[in-house]
Amino acid sequence: MKAVILAGGLGTRLQPYTTFLPKPMLPLGEKPLLEHLIEWLRKNGVSSIVLCVSYLRKTIEDYFESGDRFGVSIEYAMANRPLATAGQLKTAEQFVNDSFVCVYGDSIFDFNLRRMIDQHKKKRSFITMSLYEYKTNLPYGIIETNSNGRVTAWNEKPEINGNINIGCYVMEPQVFSLIPPDRPFGMDQVIKKALSTKKQVNSFLIKKGFIDIGDKASYRKASQQFLEKLGNI
Repeated sequence: MKAVILAGGLGTRLQPYTTFLPKPMLPLGEKPLLEHLIEWLRKNGVSSIVLCVSYLRKTIEDYFESGDRFGVSIEYAMANRPLATAGQLKTAEQFVNDSFVCVYGDSIFDFNLRRMIDQHKKKRSFITMSLYEYKTNLPYGIIETNSNGRVTAWNEKPEINGNINIGCYVMEPQVFSLIPPDRPFGMDQVIKKALSTKKQVNSFLIKKGFIDIGDKASYRKASQQFLEKLGNI
């Protein structure tokens, strides 16, 4: 099975770190973020990878080359402008002809991808989305009222939870038919199209094994965690 990594974003929320480095090449511990992703995929039995690149793509290509040094085979799909998540994925269409994994290039994963792939096959899914159980506390007290406006309860800073998309999918190649060529298109639009046409979209829920590198604060936090893991501080 192949994996497509979406590594062409501009990383605007991580400026100025991404002025001279594409977001997937930001160091995390002793390696670029993208190298951690590739090692995780290889550990889960995926050794054929398509990198969707655009912004500062030469930096990525010069580092990973054919992938031999990392125990994988790498092909490159290129875009000349930002195309959003699904628009990036569309550039890899010529490289994919079977079920495949698609991952965003700005997160760290450490869950059992093999199990997710097995579930996808057993359920004969069109798309399987990895979801993460997210919990947070609201910063305000929530006041409950009845239909007459009478206050019935005060819940101070309650915990809320939900399952969030973390940007790792197993997909069938027919998904490319849902994505228009050469224009920005979001993965949310793909999922909505799939649902509207009655395609089977399933989920794979995890409770750990996900680190988002979305902005400067989350990047600094992840870097701190990796340094502690390496025993450098």
